[in-house]
Amino acid sequence: MRVLLVEDDPRLSDSVAAYLRRDGFSVDTAATGSAALRQAGVESYDVVVLDLKLPDVDGLEVCTRLRAKGFTAPVLMATARDAIRDRVAGLDTGADDYIVKPYALEELVARVRALLRRPRELMPVTLQAGELELDTAARRARVAGRPIELTTKEYAVLEVFLRHPDEVLTRETISSHAWDENYDPLSNVVDVYIMRLRKKLEADGGAPTISTVRGAGYRLSAEVET
Repeated sequence: MRVLLVEDDPRLSDSVAAYLRRDGFSVDTAATGSAALRQAGVESYDVVVLDLKLPDVDGLEVCTRLRAKGFTAPVLMATARDAIRDRVAGLDTGADDYIVKPYALEELVARVRALLRRPRELMPVTLQAGELELDTAARRARVAGRPIELTTKEYAVLEVFLRHPDEVLTRETISSHAWDENYDPLSNVVDVYIMRLRKKLEADGGAPTISTVRGAGYRLSAEVET
């Protein structure tokens, strides 16, 4: 899942981004409200962590503009101010949740994951396609009941497929959700991770799950092949 972190304190931004990445998220950062609006206009994000106090356009205005443009991803508003009026203002502009600084990084990640589990698009906690299951709360994968050990990035790639079963996903679509702004579009890293996933999912004689669609991308089958 791809996160846009909007925070003007460089030390806090670096530490939060590093913690989110260690937990499996791809993270882009923005230090100003105007930069956040530009990035959200050209990139696809699954959640936004938005500081209220920014040096140019404040978080309330950023959230208002995002919603006015049809941006539907969850927004977690963060601020050092704990006044009720600030929390109400944030929620009224379209934020989905609110966290007060200084916050524990563990709580921030928990709130981000909770937002991603909300039924904005009726997405379940457990994703399933055929005999493949992914528990997004426990971050565990199984094929026909067999546990699959995944790296952080393998998990991220598999989650993208399971949120779009039977759809043909281009490399660009996969990378936009599983990698951040540092992704090199000329590399073959997406293909490498898909090859690794196939080996793990098809171990012990398992049926092929991820197929190559020539000239288009990849597809995760939602049915059990017989």
